[in-house]
Amino acid sequence: MKTTDFAKLLTSYLTKVLPGQRNLSTHTITSYRDTFKLLLLFCQQRKGIAPEHLTLSQIDDTLVHQFVSWIEYERHCSISTRNQRLAAIHAFFRYVQIESPERLLTCQRILSIPLKKTGKPIVSFLTSDALKAILNQPDRKTLAGRRDLVLLTTLYDTGARVQELINLVVRDIRLDQPATIALKGKGNKIRHVPLMTKTASMLKEYLKERHLSTPSKYDHPVFFNSRHQKLTRAGIAYIIKKYVKAVKRQNNIVLPKKVSPHMFRHTKAMHLLQANVNLVYIRDFLGHVSVITTEVYARADSEIKRLALEKAYSPMVTEDFPPWREDEDLLVWLQYFCK
Repeated sequence: MKTTDFAKLLTSYLTKVLPGQRNLSTHTITSYRDTFKLLLLFCQQRKGIAPEHLTLSQIDDTLVHQFVSWIEYERHCSISTRNQRLAAIHAFFRYVQIESPERLLTCQRILSIPLKKTGKPIVSFLTSDALKAILNQPDRKTLAGRRDLVLLTTLYDTGARVQELINLVVRDIRLDQPATIALKGKGNKIRHVPLMTKTASMLKEYLKERHLSTPSKYDHPVFFNSRHQKLTRAGIAYIIKKYVKAVKRQNNIVLPKKVSPHMFRHTKAMHLLQANVNLVYIRDFLGHVSVITTEVYARADSEIKRLALEKAYSPMVTEDFPPWREDEDLLVWLQYFCK
């Protein structure tokens, strides 16, 4: 079977351009791949075009419009997901217009499709009481319970993204003082995060119990399942969901409607901000490129806003209010007004 031009360019883009020229992480490349899996599925189901027959001439701005609408309205994805898929297609057709300049007009029409405006979501985080309640749920008498406690504590204490925690291996942890942990973030950037004394002690006991302290185990995942395979995103989300349900059954503590692994990162950032840690340090701790990204936490904390307003408040009205009941002119006016 003859290979189509779309198949050639897409294969080159995913296997050479993204990992080689742009040096994107495996997780990001997977996201791009999933976008085109959906595009192939859409073309097959809605257009009757088999993946092996799809060509560049069949993909125009009309088809892309229909595809993103299908993503939003038929698959019931959020606007942010729709925009993410469209952004991946934009990036691919920037590559196409260079490799196939004869299709420049079609590429520019696709690139002119705008992202859909969406409101910025409110940053959700756990209060100190809610966090303590969740951390009190794992059964410390069992091996799995002790693992879950160390996992949740590390997730919060380091402010790690869930993928950073999944990729964590034994050699990334330094338990000698000052104890630190190396996290590989977006763009394969590595940052070293300090560990609190209690967290370092817990990790030390955990590694000892799991026989991970020997040099032969230095490249072993820190958190793994019963098959000694590193945990997945779904696995960590399941662990958190289990303990959140337990808190809701046993306590009167108010929790957000959905507690995700990423919420532990938001919680750490908010607690640092409430402890008056400078935003620049929080930016470095979280691995943000710009402090503008970190400012979202300052905008989200209503208590900090209230305290700031109270400090800036200048009373404009005197406190010596006249006794209205004794003000005859006012009472006469009110009686007349209410007739």
